[in-house]
Amino acid sequence: MPTQHIAYADTGYFSKTVCDYLSQDASLKDFYGNFPTLENFKNQIDQKTEYFSDTARKVLVAQLNSQYKGVAVSESTQNNIDALANANTFTITTGHQLNLFTGPLYFLYKIISVINLSEELNVAYPDKHFVPVYWMATEDHDFDEINYFNFRGKKVVWDRPDGGAVGEFTTEGLQRVFLAFENELKESFGFTKNAKQLLKLFKEAYLDHGTLSEATRYIGNQLFKDFGLVIVDGNDKLLKSAFVPYAKKELLEHLSFNKVSQTTAALVKSGYGEQVHPREINLFYLIEGVRERIIETDGMFMVNDTDITFTEKEILMELEAHPERFSPNALLRPLYQEVILPNLCYTGGGGELAYWFQLKDYFKSVEVPFPILLLRNSAVLILEKEIKSLGKLGLKLEDLFKKQIDLQADYTRKISEIEIDFTKQREHLKLQFKEMYTIAENTDASFIGAVAAQEKKQLKGLNHLEKRLLKAQKRKYKELLDKVTRLQNSVFPQQSLQERNTNFSEFYLNNGYSLISKIKKELKPLDLRFSVIDL
Repeated sequence: MPTQHIAYADTGYFSKTVCDYLSQDASLKDFYGNFPTLENFKNQIDQKTEYFSDTARKVLVAQLNSQYKGVAVSESTQNNIDALANANTFTITTGHQLNLFTGPLYFLYKIISVINLSEELNVAYPDKHFVPVYWMATEDHDFDEINYFNFRGKKVVWDRPDGGAVGEFTTEGLQRVFLAFENELKESFGFTKNAKQLLKLFKEAYLDHGTLSEATRYIGNQLFKDFGLVIVDGNDKLLKSAFVPYAKKELLEHLSFNKVSQTTAALVKSGYGEQVHPREINLFYLIEGVRERIIETDGMFMVNDTDITFTEKEILMELEAHPERFSPNALLRPLYQEVILPNLCYTGGGGELAYWFQLKDYFKSVEVPFPILLLRNSAVLILEKEIKSLGKLGLKLEDLFKKQIDLQADYTRKISEIEIDFTKQREHLKLQFKEMYTIAENTDASFIGAVAAQEKKQLKGLNHLEKRLLKAQKRKYKELLDKVTRLQNSVFPQQSLQERNTNFSEFYLNNGYSLISKIKKELKPLDLRFSVIDL
């Protein structure tokens, strides 16, 4: 089956904000810059060229080379790192948490989106060069969001104490996770060639590297090195030095709070939600084992849940001496990223785009170009056996996107030899009562009320009978409905998007490394539709 595409609005899984953005609804236009089309990248290139300096490029290249020390860098990745020194080279960036063994499938989709878009732009603008970048969220502290991955309906979990930036966590304890994963693979598939490759990747990443950031870089590099992916760790003293002027404004002027609050109020007034709530200071203080909010009270700067305090003079001295200790939160990280990268486009999920929409006015106030925002590719991988099941059950692919209760009801109505639809009976009843209302109009008002009450009662009774008939037919066709439910659960685990639950390893077992190239071939970043890929 060739790859099929479905409008995001028709899947039932994407927010009004996302769907309105993709349709370029007028109510959102004030909250983003250039819309993601090939033609609009010319304007974006002009804006970034004027802003980004040669000095910033030199610092970036030096630090990337430093971060890649000890890593087996592919020729294409090294060429891309070197090219970033040139004024005609730009990045296409996505970011993601350091999920254990990449976490859900959309980790792959994010990175493939930026790789494919970079390749497309390299063709469209041959005098420029475009580099795909994965920004590792090494400074995040939400360990419970990343300490597991799902495998065949089970959680493979890494238990360890929390605290501080996750990228600095040692890989202690992952030997037990490796053994648990090894046992799951053995029981499910045996030690096939692809299973051994998965175990090798896990072992070399987590047991042969000292920190979570090093392990994640290794996995990203192994999976995508053939495509020139450059992986950036923002938790870097020299890179953060460029962000010092913006961090200073944040501490002294609360600039992001004021601007983002105004933009958020306008978003809400336009009918959209607040994705991230701005703080007066959107910076964390980061030292070993600690990443806590900086709070200003009566001229003193305190680090939340610690005894650390600074005067204004002291915190500015600390910022100059140790910029690495100042960690931007979700609202400030986009600015940091755009300050240190010659970036044209940020590619992210719907939730990410929603908080970027809160930032446009803030970017303007600090005179940093606002990037093109691109919804990452979203897809479901469907197996041949699942396609055959669709045919045998007489289902269309679109049926699987329905809520399960609706799918079961619609399928029962479809296969039932009895029509489970009392619409005709309801219309007939309403006609009868129309005559009764005519009679009632010639009497007093209380009789009209009695007729209305009786109509409501009888319509309610018909609705109840229809539901009873549907329930009875569901029991009759239980075996077929169970097959329909199992099929939907297979494609949409936990009645949600596969990409948010399933780890790539389940598909790697049958496809090996060709899984990456198969997905890459089918995803088109500027085709703003949901993809269904036949594996």
